[in-house]
Amino acid sequence: MQTNPVIKLADIHKVYHTGEVDVHAVRGISLEVFPGEFAALMGASGSGKSTLMNMIGALDRPTGGNYLLDGIDVSTLDRDALADVRNEKIGFVFQGFNLLSRTSALENVEMPMLYHRHRIQSHEQRERALHALDLVGLGDRADHHPNQLSGGQQQRVAIARALVNQPSLLLADEPTGNLDSQTSIEIMGVFQKLNDQGITIVMVTHELDVARFTKRRVILRDGKIVTDEPVQNRSFGEKELQQLRAAQQAVKLAS
Repeated sequence: MQTNPVIKLADIHKVYHTGEVDVHAVRGISLEVFPGEFAALMGASGSGKSTLMNMIGALDRPTGGNYLLDGIDVSTLDRDALADVRNEKIGFVFQGFNLLSRTSALENVEMPMLYHRHRIQSHEQRERALHALDLVGLGDRADHHPNQLSGGQQQRVAIARALVNQPSLLLADEPTGNLDSQTSIEIMGVFQKLNDQGITIVMVTHELDVARFTKRRVILRDGKIVTDEPVQNRSFGEKELQQLRAAQQAVKLAS
């Protein structure tokens, strides 16, 4: 049975009109991402990857072409309908964790459900938020505030928040950008476990080491896709952590 893509971009263009000059940020991109994929979107500054991510995230509209998100043609939707699609179909994870500082981890994760067009009962909100925190290994930190959590733990809360509405797509923008090497590996391990459970992930990153944890690498240049291929010699979070800890232990013993 043929599976329908979560993302289907067909000849997408984006032109910005700045004064007398038209800037062609995206030039005729066609791309499909299917359920259960884990893709890295890469490219240098000015390649068009951020513009493309904004369109995939229904934060911006294409100038030309069609975009189907989980079968919905988002290019035809008005502003309110777009907001509903973003809330229900896409979970966003950002480089800055964007957590509310005076709010517990549990309450931060519950936040997207407050904007759901179908009212979710408070007891169900709590159950779903606790389940999302369990998925990222933070079920025992539900009552902690962001200032009581490490950077890696805060990003896990942000991932749980992105998952709580059970979206079709998890869209991550440089999710390890504010984290040290070990914590970055831990977070990529979390994404891999979620992907192993069938969650579709598209991650924007400029770091080759981070992209090696994904399954597919899509590279942009000058608004076009120049490479779209499976990741070879893929990294795995648990294995990389074991190797890092062994190296750290060796350094301690040598000192």
